[in-house]
Amino acid sequence: MQETVTNAGALTTAEFFARVRARLTLDVPAALTDASLTPTRGDHDADPVMKKIAEVRPIRPAAVLVPIIDHAGEPTVLLTQRAQHLPDHPGQVSFPGGKIDKSDAGPTDSALREAEEEIGLDRSFVTPLGYLDLYLTTLGYRIVPVIARVQPGFALTLNESEVDATFEVPLAYLMDQNNVQRHAREWQGMMRHYYAINFGERYIWGVTAGILRNLHDRIYRD
Repeated sequence: MQETVTNAGALTTAEFFARVRARLTLDVPAALTDASLTPTRGDHDADPVMKKIAEVRPIRPAAVLVPIIDHAGEPTVLLTQRAQHLPDHPGQVSFPGGKIDKSDAGPTDSALREAEEEIGLDRSFVTPLGYLDLYLTTLGYRIVPVIARVQPGFALTLNESEVDATFEVPLAYLMDQNNVQRHAREWQGMMRHYYAINFGERYIWGVTAGILRNLHDRIYRD
């Protein structure tokens, strides 16, 4: 099943970062650890039944870095391809990130740490700007997406135990809702619906596509 969503238009680089700063904050969402609160965004955006499944799972706080590289003229989003040998989500496209450790100062620190560990992105090139809406996954992860401006000129060193490759996609391409589709596949005996974006040979889907869709909704919609 495929569904095309109307595009909300494009923004200049300056407009994009200005809107991020105006519309987002770095205030930690209460629902990150409060079981009585259910995040409004998540896998249930595309498949409402997933909300009931996620609500009975143990809470798993996590954070990901959404790195927007401030190239002159056309910003890009830095994405990773998970290692094929990983037991969970092998080969999938994702953002750098993972579980929030007790030693982390908060979601931002966790996302920056994971980006350094996974792909060697030096945090001196990264300026965190704000959090998107908390994202709830079917398995109970409550993910804080950290939107960050990344200064060009960095060098990456991949942790091959976790990441096979990194690549960049123009932000305008990912924000064009004509490129977003709604797909379905069988999961544990039931049909599960999710969002997906094709970019050449890359297939961006699930949580990553859902977070990008939330980015569009928060920043590109008036």
